[in-house]
Amino acid sequence: MHELSIALGIVKIAEDERQKANAQKIDRIELEIGALSGVELDSLDFVWPMAVKDTALEKADYHVDFVEAVAECLECGQQFPIKNLYDNCPVCNGYFKDIVAGKELRVKALEVS
Repeated sequence: MHELSIALGIVKIAEDERQKANAQKIDRIELEIGALSGVELDSLDFVWPMAVKDTALEKADYHVDFVEAVAECLECGQQFPIKNLYDNCPVCNGYFKDIVAGKELRVKALEVS
């Protein structure tokens, strides 16, 4: 389960930012996680309480913005939703594409006090 290491990395980022801001606590953390990021949201939710125990995030409001995956076909330019990296274009059936959204894994916002 790599979600625990991801959660611990998020805690580290949040703690570093809290210290930079000379804040005492973190009131809210907002994450942005894409469908193709490789993160199981249920697993992250399960390990989150263990990862934030005895940290500035322990009592923080925790929110995840889920980003659906979108690709752009390199053959016809059509943008379309995808579930898997190997999905083809629904217009021209091409397989060459750029991933426009869905690979995100970031701390979107922190509220500190």
